[in-house]
Amino acid sequence: MADRENLIEIYFNMGFNHSEILMSLALNHRIIISMRSLRRHMANMRLYRRKNYSDIFEVAVFIMEQVEKSGQLHGYKLLHLKCIQNGFVVSQESVRLLLLLIDPNGVEIRKRNRLRRRQYSCSGPDYIWHVDSYDKLKPYGFCINGCIDGFSRRIIWMEVYTSNSNPALIASYYLDAVKLRKGCPRKLRLDRGTENSYIAQMQIFLRTNHEDDESNACAIFGSSNHNQRIESWWGFLRKHCCQFWMNTFQGLKDIDKFNGEVIDKNILQFCFMQMIQDELEDIVELWNTHRIRPYRNRVTPSGRPTIMYDIPYLYGARRNVCQVTEEQITACQTVCKPNSQYPCDKTVYELCCLIMEESNLDEPHNPSEGLQLYTFLRNAVHLQL
Repeated sequence: MADRENLIEIYFNMGFNHSEILMSLALNHRIIISMRSLRRHMANMRLYRRKNYSDIFEVAVFIMEQVEKSGQLHGYKLLHLKCIQNGFVVSQESVRLLLLLIDPNGVEIRKRNRLRRRQYSCSGPDYIWHVDSYDKLKPYGFCINGCIDGFSRRIIWMEVYTSNSNPALIASYYLDAVKLRKGCPRKLRLDRGTENSYIAQMQIFLRTNHEDDESNACAIFGSSNHNQRIESWWGFLRKHCCQFWMNTFQGLKDIDKFNGEVIDKNILQFCFMQMIQDELEDIVELWNTHRIRPYRNRVTPSGRPTIMYDIPYLYGARRNVCQVTEEQITACQTVCKPNSQYPCDKTVYELCCLIMEESNLDEPHNPSEGLQLYTFLRNAVHLQL
């Protein structure tokens, strides 16, 4: 009973409605209960959407904290979901009005945006994964690599590190996803960059024992700008996360506190690598649990990416994952190189840790503290060089 209630609370806090909670319990955990039982459990646990609203001042403070970070790029629907996932009970309309008061300029800017979407169709989850790298933060030392499922649009992985051009590193991201699912997708969509050479070979190797018609064309190459699913998501990522960091780091350049040299990049990585990875995981969680609106004359399904991925039969689709053996995974692991434990060069990392210890400084918890730490470390390191 306790496990059941914990799962109900987890899905409730993810923003799922009653029907989605029931489906997730049944499909993911083999827990089958009626709608009436679910409502009784939620009432006993005091889980409400329209009762016991959170203090509006606390909600406003939370939104202000988000607006100080990359949350300033979110619309009211994403911020409402973020409020729910952080334990607040608040209506979408209240979040919209608060955001209008707190960040009127941001609301006005978002009203002007127009996005044209191209047609896309796919038979089901794990039929095709789209893999690509994002280089908008690369001038500052932060290289992002990601993968998205073509049918559900669920993010398979999204990682930031000092490089996204090392094929052994990208291969480790791919193999981790394969091990988690105990299988690979039917197809991969990639560009011809050297960083994708290993995962293309892995995909072909893992599909050698499958006899379907697509096993001989399981790695599809093409230009990045035609890799539609992931390219579309990069626009979302920039709008709701990366633009904030681009502006933040450009501000350092404007006041001559970042000149693009290796030492500056390493100190920036030391201060912000984990913070950016945390924000990526946060935006991925928001994306995977938000509701994609239906569009007329569109063949692609609408709904929450995580529901579309986990329960595809609701949309007339089926899972396409191709089973692989432990021996195949073990063979692929020999060429993988996971992320190092250090967010930057080891020597710079140890030097920065030493300076922080001597100066009794704590790790930064937000961008403002990160900028202060970066400025202090940069001055201290340059004095010792």
